Amino acid sequence: MNYSFEYIDIILLAMIAGFIFLRLRGILGKRTGFEGKPVPQFEKILKNSRPNKEDSNQVFDETAQKDFLKGAKIAYETIITDFSDNDNKLTTSKPLLSKKIYDQFNEALSERSKRGHFAEITFIGVNSADIKEHKNINKALQVTVDFVAEVITCIRDKDKKIVSGSPDKIKKIYDTWVFSRDTRSNNPNWQLIETLT
Repeated sequence: MNYSFEYIDIILLAMIAGFIFLRLRGILGKRTGFEGKPVPQFEKILKNSRPNKEDSNQVFDETAQKDFLKGAKIAYETIITDFSDNDNKLTTSKPLLSKKIYDQFNEALSERSKRGHFAEITFIGVNSADIKEHKNINKALQVTVDFVAEVITCIRDKDKKIVSGSPDKIKKIYDTWVFSRDTRSNNPNWQLIETLT
């Protein structure tokens, strides 16, 4: 008698497990065949979001905007993280920056180094990224994005005393960045050309 109840329990548990599996598969989807390597670079994600170079007035439609924002979030994290490195020069994010922005950021890093300060930045994540506007200017598509992100940031001096920030407190940051791409170029890369406050 006890054995029959155990079998019924096992069958019920198997049915519940099967139901949960089917629900998860329905929600998360499934892999089918070769799906290729995950795309690690901002510029690769944005290849499909660039307008046709022969039609600079092509609509930056909803699909293109979604693709763009995926890459923009990766670019934002890459640049913020690279700026927090203490080698006093941007390396990873260089292809994502215009020469003007690259020089400005490196100058800020150099000033920080001269003061004997170093940064401890932990990037928590992007809470939101919204396209504020997009426009064509002289055959260049410019997209302005409002970012809201969370970081833990702390600046220390050469004696490791805290100058600003906190190593334990999550800080919400608000940034507005402008990305640009020359629609006449075969280069699919977008670059950060301006940071607005």
